[in-house]
Amino acid sequence: MPRTSESAWHLNLLVRARAFEIHNHLSENKCPMPNTETNFPHPIRVIEHIWIPMSDGANLAARIWLPLDAKKNPVPALLEYIPYRKNDGTAIRDALRHPYLAGHGYVSVRVDMHGSGDSDGILYDEYLKQEQDDAMEVIAHLAAQTWCNGSVGMFGKSWGGFNALQVAARRPHALKAIITIYSTDDRYADDIHYIGGCNHGTDHVAWANTMLALNAQPPDPRFVGERWREMWRERLEKSPSYLPIWLSHQRRDEFWKHGSVCEDFAAIQCAVYAVGGWIDGYPNAVPRLMEGLSCPRKGLIGPWAHQFPETALPAPTIGFLQESLRWWDFWLKGIETGIMDEPMLRVWMQSSAPPSPLHAERAGRWIAEPSFPSPHIENFSYYLEPNELRATPARESPIALNSSQQHGFDAGVWCAYAVEGDEPPDQRFEDGLCATFDSAPLDAPMEIFGFPELILDLESDQPQAILAARLCDVAPDGTSTLVTRGILNLTHRDSHEFPTALEPNTRYRITLRMRVIAHAIQTGHRWRLALASTYFPFAFPSPEPVTLKIFSGASARLDLPLRKPRAEDALLAPFQAAETSAPLALETLREPKRERFVKRDHITGRAELVDENDSGAVHMIESDIDDSQIQRDVFAITEGAPLSASCHSTIILDQGRDGWRAHIIAATTLTADKENFFVNQSLEVTGDIPAWRKEWNVTIPREQM
Repeated sequence: MPRTSESAWHLNLLVRARAFEIHNHLSENKCPMPNTETNFPHPIRVIEHIWIPMSDGANLAARIWLPLDAKKNPVPALLEYIPYRKNDGTAIRDALRHPYLAGHGYVSVRVDMHGSGDSDGILYDEYLKQEQDDAMEVIAHLAAQTWCNGSVGMFGKSWGGFNALQVAARRPHALKAIITIYSTDDRYADDIHYIGGCNHGTDHVAWANTMLALNAQPPDPRFVGERWREMWRERLEKSPSYLPIWLSHQRRDEFWKHGSVCEDFAAIQCAVYAVGGWIDGYPNAVPRLMEGLSCPRKGLIGPWAHQFPETALPAPTIGFLQESLRWWDFWLKGIETGIMDEPMLRVWMQSSAPPSPLHAERAGRWIAEPSFPSPHIENFSYYLEPNELRATPARESPIALNSSQQHGFDAGVWCAYAVEGDEPPDQRFEDGLCATFDSAPLDAPMEIFGFPELILDLESDQPQAILAARLCDVAPDGTSTLVTRGILNLTHRDSHEFPTALEPNTRYRITLRMRVIAHAIQTGHRWRLALASTYFPFAFPSPEPVTLKIFSGASARLDLPLRKPRAEDALLAPFQAAETSAPLALETLREPKRERFVKRDHITGRAELVDENDSGAVHMIESDIDDSQIQRDVFAITEGAPLSASCHSTIILDQGRDGWRAHIIAATTLTADKENFFVNQSLEVTGDIPAWRKEWNVTIPREQM
């Protein structure tokens, strides 16, 4: 099969940071370029734009790739249903997989959700009931087409992975199977808004600002005609700011339960293939789905960032499109592919590695388990002593945690996109800002897979407090690599739905579950547990400086999910080499650039974490669309003054062609005092309509946060 040239591949491996593609310039010494397949078993044609009518009178915009003979020989349909604009927002990544799926005997359909792209309406928030209702109608519409045999599959990454699960729980008759990639089953406890009950300062703000900008983009007159200005103006006037909505629900109430399939796993009856990545934001859902679902299911977790596994870093990439076809062929065509004869859950057991702003490759091996929880995993406990992790407990002693407000600046990006600077740097600076507990150097390798848990007794001198835990792999030279972490708002110690204030100087039993991980630590390395009462900007700080007192000894334990190597791992069939369809034709207009740095004022104690990400600019030749994004996020705090914390995000978008251009600037700032959160936002739009500006200044009462 022919390959694209290296330069063509570099131009086309653009991975959108959430809604926008970020240039990911791969080279041979970083990651092998996927094979590009152009000679498909089924010749295809593309319907660039088609309307799918809804019962409420709205029309949703779709692009369709299908075999030439599909009307004569109907085939199953595959749906990707997201709000990121089929003509420009995801056109680059769509070109790599939709033609591939169609060329192997499927009708592959990419639909812009209500209020996005060229579709009618307003996108009022994430995962609304209307989003699911529309998906039900889209699936029924696809199943009824002459080119469809009545069976439909649904797949997606991130938002598309979320709604694939949510729609599956609605049980549309034609939906037989889904592939959900980098998603969650729990919208409150494990998404971009709240982590462990803590307000997620980084991504909560940046994502709200991203959606503010995205919702201000104009529909394309090529498809909607002269009404594009009217549609654009309506979106600008009616699209809300999402951040005040999300901050108005600081507990796990009905707002977050909606769309959280963990509320009723049994509602999902179609087959589910769940995929995660170790440096992505959403690996936790994969083992939970394997445990909670009763339908046919498979799970896969690789070393990857928030990218499709056939193009993802860190390597190894896999032939995930071929793997997808094995899944679809079995569930939608009834072809015996052997996929359900394999272990339920397959994960990449990554090996010790020095810290890096981006690991191009992560050494390790594939392992597999028949179920989760696995019968092959057992607890291995360390007990906390001052500065030590010990295999046996010693006498209890109190240890004070009065952490720096700057602890967390070296956390890296919560949901990495394999852009240089995403991964956490050496943790030694962070380790020095909190209490650390080291094991003895290991006299043999040790492998863990699962959710490490910290169980301990503690007291707080304030009614609101945070506990942050990091598990690191410390090499003989002292470098400290982050393995996994967890955060808990201690007012949520018993319930995210019904938080209760801490009684100062009262002893509480706390369990903090860390993020799922598979990690093999080498001989001579040490485990390090680092504990702190702060983790900004991942967690918006408690309103008062906090001193926690933890009690070492038998009441303070770190449980690691120990997995011994199994001979069966070596017998796993290898994944096929990565393949894609041909990249989209592009011209680079501006090269991407990323800077991520910390500024500290030693006089005032003020510190800023600055993340400047210029994604560059490209010209999409076929659609004649220019596309550009620049994002700047600044997280600032003054030592000893948690109420000085601020999270700010600015996005500048430029897109369009002659006669249809938009320049969009969205800015969002989140601050707080003891009683309230303050949201200040602005949206400025210029281009081929009169200049438009809107501001939001909203105060939201602060609960047990």
